[in-house]
This record gives sequence, C-alpha cells and structure tokens, in this order.
Amino acid sequence: QVQLVESGGGLVQAGGSLRLSCSASEFMVRYYTMGWFRQAPGKEREFVAVKAWTDGRTAHADSVKGRFTISTDIAKSTVLLQMNSLIPEDTAIYYCAASRSPKPQTTIRQYDYWGQGTQVTVST
Repeated sequence: QVQLVESGGGLVQAGGSLRLSCSASEFMVRYYTMGWFRQAPGKEREFVAVKAWTDGRTAHADSVKGRFTISTDIAKSTVLLQMNSLIPEDTAIYYCAASRSPKPQTTIRQYDYWGQGTQVTVST
C-alpha cells in the first residue's frame, strides 16, 4: 500500500521558516516525480513545487520562487520542502504527491498518489 505522510507543519510568524517532510518508500523517492501542492480555505488546490526523478529537474510556482525549495533525501526516503520568508498568503494545507511521469508535472491530474496533508499557518 502506497503511503505518503507529511509532517513539519505548524504555526509560524510572517518572515519565519518551516521545513515540511514527506515520508515515502525509497522506491518512490527514487523513481517517482515528487511534488508539493497546497490548498487554502475556499480556494482550489494549487501547485507549489516538483522534482523529477529522471534528471532531478525542479520547478517552483512563481508565488514561492526564491523562498521555497524542494529536495529529496533518498537515504531517509523523504521529500522536503524548505519554506523561508513565509507570508500569510502561504497559509494552507500542504500536500505531498507522487507521479509516475518522468517529467516535472504541475497539474493535479498528473499525480497518482497523495498524502493527507499538513497544516501551515502564517500569522502577521
């Protein structure tokens, strides 16, 4: 059974940092394209960041570029999302997802597996 388990969310002041982790199988971290999405209250789920398994290419949404960084730690079978300079607009539930695609994917329908999400709240 495929499991993606997010952790690391919480409450942080604007300007602060958080690091989210997504625990998965080693096979998945090695051979799946891994992404992060988020969903704010009353809004649709949106793409945040992705890392392709084939060549390690990454992509980040314009809204987080320069502040968030996706990476993988194969030894620990985790996908990380380092979030710096957080702003209240970053408040959302953050989801980890896995795609069989060899390319970086930014659309929800390209992902095959999802975690349950972790809440991130940024206060002013």
